[in-house]
Amino acid sequence: MKKKTLKDVVKFSGEGLHTGAFVNVEIHPADENFGIKFLRTDLTTDKFISVDVNHVVSTERCTTLESNGMTLNTTEHILASLCANGIDNALIKVDGPEIPILDGSAKPIVDLILKAGVIEQESDREYFELTEPIHFIDELTGAEYSAFPCDKLQVDTMIYFDSKHIGHQYASLNSLSDFNDQIAPCRTFVFSDDVEKLMGLGLIKGGDLKNAIVIASDGLDEASLKELSEKLGYHNVSINENGLVNSESLLFKNELARHKLLDIIGDVALLGKPLKARIFAKRPGHGANVKFTNLLKKKYLEQKKLKGKPVYNPDDEPIYDINGISKLLPHRYPFLLVDKIIELSKNLVVGIKNITMNENFFQGHFPENPIFPGVLQMEALAQTGGILALSNVEDPKEWDTFFLKMDNVKFKSKVVPGDTLVLKMELLSPIRRGIVHMQGTAYVGNKVVSEGELTAQIIKKS
Repeated sequence: MKKKTLKDVVKFSGEGLHTGAFVNVEIHPADENFGIKFLRTDLTTDKFISVDVNHVVSTERCTTLESNGMTLNTTEHILASLCANGIDNALIKVDGPEIPILDGSAKPIVDLILKAGVIEQESDREYFELTEPIHFIDELTGAEYSAFPCDKLQVDTMIYFDSKHIGHQYASLNSLSDFNDQIAPCRTFVFSDDVEKLMGLGLIKGGDLKNAIVIASDGLDEASLKELSEKLGYHNVSINENGLVNSESLLFKNELARHKLLDIIGDVALLGKPLKARIFAKRPGHGANVKFTNLLKKKYLEQKKLKGKPVYNPDDEPIYDINGISKLLPHRYPFLLVDKIIELSKNLVVGIKNITMNENFFQGHFPENPIFPGVLQMEALAQTGGILALSNVEDPKEWDTFFLKMDNVKFKSKVVPGDTLVLKMELLSPIRRGIVHMQGTAYVGNKVVSEGELTAQIIKKS
């Protein structure tokens, strides 16, 4: 899949649900690798608010981002619209503090995106593909999330409210291609009891029966209904058979659950990468969505860091065991630091070093707290790299490998007895005049424990 952007500019205007401010929005095409970013054109700045879960500062009835001293409310619907339509790169110019609520759904934005058109770019899309199940429970709200590996993004949502009008609702999205018709039209909603509370918090200043579904709370009497109507600027509002405080019907029997699913798509878009996973969400909300997305981002960063980590199965036959290594390398006890080679190609070699308390240096190196020395980790990597270097010459027994330099060396985690050190060396450039320039990475489990650029030279013994 290639990255995508808009073919033309998308423009729309309207009031913000919470601030009540009238705001103009323009979504512009952007270069590949730009990502999705917001620009507050009403402020004297050329800095952006990047779409990043780390920039969330509030989830009070919407998702609010803040970066570089700028704040933007209610970002979830526009992000869901872009995400579901495969937009990877876009600059969203906004001349106010909040994305307009429009009719309370994502459909107006989706319709404009479809009208503008979408074009492919040159770069390939980089997905976050979940490789193992993850589970999350938000202790504050009781919301529960489970995500499983899948070849595309799928979302299932279940909501429950202690209301005779709503009760349980369930919604499912098996493909983002169904979003525009099945999810985008579903509107935001609020219970009548919450309207006054939200007004007291300075929210829903732009709230209206035209941009939100208002559900009658159990026990709403005529006097309370009249008071609510006046606060919303209406007269003679009634409760229909579905318990809605307006004359409209639900677009779908499970419209509320579908809107919660819409919000999940928008909030998960804050991961910053398209996601391949199946998500099951029970009683989700913006706050829990953001916490779940933070967990996804943590998993993504771990996966990115470990991308290319060798797979070590002790049951597999090694390419070289210790006897084979001893025939290639001149090192001997106590300085032979590679036990076996499990992978070898023209540009890559992977070795294994099992750390044991019997290592001779533990007698004098932190004897009460045995730690495998960092410099010996580099030596183990260098010896592993020596196997790669010697595999590129005829009659390798007639050659030796000598260290020339180390650059950008980092020690990230301690290595102790009982650990299995996986040593990966990759050529950074072709071998010329016997000079071997390699990137070395040492792993223990799913941790990178050390890394560095190592340069060596192979020289004929004679």
